[in-house]
Amino acid sequence: MTYLTLKYLHILSMVLLFGTGLGSAFYKWMADRSTNLEHIAITNRNVVLADWLFTTPTIIFQPVSGIWMAYLAGIPLSTFWISTSLALYLLAGACWLPVVWLQIRMSKLADAALKNQSPLTEEYWQCARKWFWLGVPAFASMLLVVFLMIFKTV
Repeated sequence: MTYLTLKYLHILSMVLLFGTGLGSAFYKWMADRSTNLEHIAITNRNVVLADWLFTTPTIIFQPVSGIWMAYLAGIPLSTFWISTSLALYLLAGACWLPVVWLQIRMSKLADAALKNQSPLTEEYWQCARKWFWLGVPAFASMLLVVFLMIFKTV
């Protein structure tokens, strides 16, 4: 695979990762604000599905393709913008893993509430708050990674 093809796929993957994450966060947050139980349950299911279909493959592809491009370009991984990007990526990943568990848990809680026609439990809202606040450093980290990708100095 040529460097330019790999770069194209890396950027496309980054756009998909960023867009899916931001879109899922927006739609889930808006669904929760609606207090419409059916809407919340459906949106939670779709957020979990989007993570499996889009986020997980791009999370795997991003560091693989980035490290591969650095290798092809002969740039050491110890280069500031690469090592900093990798550290920020690990921080985002450390936030994302519990977010995945929270999303699955909230989806189950919303489905149970819908099935029983009962209000969402306090556990759901606690998970939603944790989910939101874990997203803040993850999103900020990814913004910085994209900044470093664009404004790198080689």
